[in-house]
Amino acid sequence: MMLVRFIGADGAVSEVEAKPGDRLLDIAQANGQPLEGTCEGQMACSTCHVIVDAADFERLPPASENEEDMLDLAAGATRTSRLACQIWLDAALDGLTVRIPGEARNMQGR
Repeated sequence: MMLVRFIGADGAVSEVEAKPGDRLLDIAQANGQPLEGTCEGQMACSTCHVIVDAADFERLPPASENEEDMLDLAAGATRTSRLACQIWLDAALDGLTVRIPGEARNMQGR
């Protein structure tokens, strides 16, 4: 097992256990984090946008060009923003900390 830390828009910290191979979006949703994931991980929206802690960002594989394009549309995106649907957990990410932005923008127009 490994630990993932979520920091809510209100500053509340939630630590949850995950297994290597889990997808960050699934772990977040299973633990009540307000990430819509409207497109169900198809990179057609940015409603699973998270801000990765700067100390953890370099541990992630680089974002694909498609993910970068979606992040350009995300509300409140930062240099360490990623889409939770594109982060697959492995042992090297134990202790990963991500912040949930205060707003989301659904680019699918639903």
